Order: sequence, then structure tokens, then C-alpha cells
Amino acid sequence: QVQLVESGGGLVQAGGSLRLSCAASGRTFSSYGMGWFRQAPGKEREFVAAINWSGGSTRYADSVKGRFTISRDNAKNTVYLQMNSLKPEDTAIYYCGAEPGSYYYPSVSEKRYNYWGQGTQVTVSS
Repeated sequence: QVQLVESGGGLVQAGGSLRLSCAASGRTFSSYGMGWFRQAPGKEREFVAAINWSGGSTRYADSVKGRFTISRDNAKNTVYLQMNSLKPEDTAIYYCGAEPGSYYYPSVSEKRYNYWGQGTQVTVSS
């Protein structure tokens, strides 16, 4: 079992940057793909970015490509989401999830993620 704790959210002006972190418990972190999803008020949770078990493959939603970067440090059991050029429409609760399995391509479907953190709020003011 994996426990996930997100941090790094906050209030930022449009054009600013934030870095989210997701710390995982357990010794098998490196055998999980990791993903970031977000949920805005009144909307369903949507895919943001994902990274495979080794960090060798990443995927991004079109809306964040070129602005967000996902990375991981398996020695620290942590996955990161660097968010630059933030826009008001990026405002949401951001969740990290863990996908079991050492797949080359991480999943963009939240159904494949068995474990979730509690979320961290990101608010971008205009």
C-alpha cells in the first residue's frame, strides 16, 4: 500500500510559478507510475501529467504542455510538478495518484491509479 501527501499549493498571480510535491510512503515507490490530476469547482477531475516508474516517460494534458513539468526522485520517494506561466484556469485542487506497475507509458486515466493523496489547493489570481 502507498500513502501520498501533497504539498506546495497556494495563491499565486497569473504568470507566476509553483512547485507541487507528492511524498510517498513505502519501499516500492519506484514500481509505481505517478500522475497529477486536478479538479476545479463544479468540474470533474482531469488528467494533468504523469511519469512512469523510472522517470523515462512522461505525458501531459494539452492544456499544460510547455508550462508544466513532472519529475520524480525515487531516492526521496517524491514526485514533483513544476508549474510555470500559471493561468486563472489552472485554479483547482491538485491530486497525485499512484499507478501500480512498471509500464513504459504512464496512464492518463484516473481509473488506473489505485492510491491518492488528499490534494493541495492551487489558486491563480488574474
